[in-house]
Amino acid sequence: MNIVIIAGSNRKASTGTRLTEYAERVMRQAGHHVTLFDLYRTPLPFYSPDDSHEEHAGLKQLKQLLKAADAVVLATPEYHGSVSGVLKNALDHLGSEHFGGKPVLSVSSSGGAVGVSSLQQMQAIVRNLHGINCPEWISIGGSQRRFFEAGQDSYEVGQEIDDRIHRVLRSFLELTALLRGKGNPGSPAPL
Repeated sequence: MNIVIIAGSNRKASTGTRLTEYAERVMRQAGHHVTLFDLYRTPLPFYSPDDSHEEHAGLKQLKQLLKAADAVVLATPEYHGSVSGVLKNALDHLGSEHFGGKPVLSVSSSGGAVGVSSLQQMQAIVRNLHGINCPEWISIGGSQRRFFEAGQDSYEVGQEIDDRIHRVLRSFLELTALLRGKGNPGSPAPL
């Protein structure tokens, strides 16, 4: 399957981006085509309904990736109980032609215990874009984030976190397979 991950942080050493890199690696090892679009490395222009920015290379690339995607992963830090400004800006540039009928997994990294408010807001945005929210999400916070800090040479995650990430990714990929007509309920997980 073709999966696009949008890493929605504007921070160079984002734990959320490192979490998405880990998820990317796990899904690739399971045989899926995964593209990570990092909004820190490829910043987008501010959205304005008065200016389409159709010639912006990064925006053009993101729109092409999403149109070809079978499913999407959205990742954000939690800022003041909400999604990051750069992720919201990116989503404002997009529409139902990019998300309609596609499964979307929400992922958050929070300085507190969990980033539930940002996850709920992402799911509301996904519904408005006519995407299909995965019933599970991934949220890391507090001490769990240390496994994804930039100083780590490898992704040595704790067993509990690793099990949860794998379980949620498996659920997300099963949903994608079912919606794309490539799976059967009760069949082995695609991860």
